[in-house]
Amino acid sequence: MGSLEYGIDGDKVAAIAEQIKRVHDRSVQIAIVLGAGNLYRGLSGAAAGMDRATADYMDMLAIVLNALTLQDALEKLGVHTRVQSAITISEVAEPYIRRRAMRHLEKGRVVIFAAGTGNPFFTSDTAAALRALEVHAEAILMAKNGVQGVYTGDPKTDPDAEFLPQITHMDALQRGLKVMDSTALSLCMDNNLPLYVFNMDDDSNIDRIVSGERVGTLVTTP
Repeated sequence: MGSLEYGIDGDKVAAIAEQIKRVHDRSVQIAIVLGAGNLYRGLSGAAAGMDRATADYMDMLAIVLNALTLQDALEKLGVHTRVQSAITISEVAEPYIRRRAMRHLEKGRVVIFAAGTGNPFFTSDTAAALRALEVHAEAILMAKNGVQGVYTGDPKTDPDAEFLPQITHMDALQRGLKVMDSTALSLCMDNNLPLYVFNMDDDSNIDRIVSGERVGTLVTTP
């Protein structure tokens, strides 16, 4: 989480918490889904010969570590935050209960959904789409590290990759663009859930999107 190749960058976490607080102070209801690529990736473990389900469960535990880190940073700023885990870990997080999560949001608390969907073979992208639909979110804001939004290729390796300010869910699926995994993208498309893909390195982007500005790439279904 942050600029480090591995581990948690405390300064970056604090900066992200500040961004979230600014939006939260505007009475916006905020739910967060995290990944764990900074600590562990289940697919990498499986590729190294580990049982895929076991690797994915380890990934879920790593997500809980990131969730607790962000919760701590937010609460230091006075933002009441709850972590709900899809796997039982009651000493440090609430179990995921949809109605309880919605009640937290109504009370002005930030809710962090940890441990993905609680099932192996499903990514954090799918967890984000699923939880967003369950709590009736208006949109998903997908933060990317050092990338402005969606491109026709990988801008880090392809100098000819073109930035796409807007695209449909179907077009992203058909062209195989790296927006989110196909299961999550299909779920968003089937339920008309818009997706804003933006660069998390600009600390004004979340606030600008919430204010209605066009930032990054908008993925939607007409």
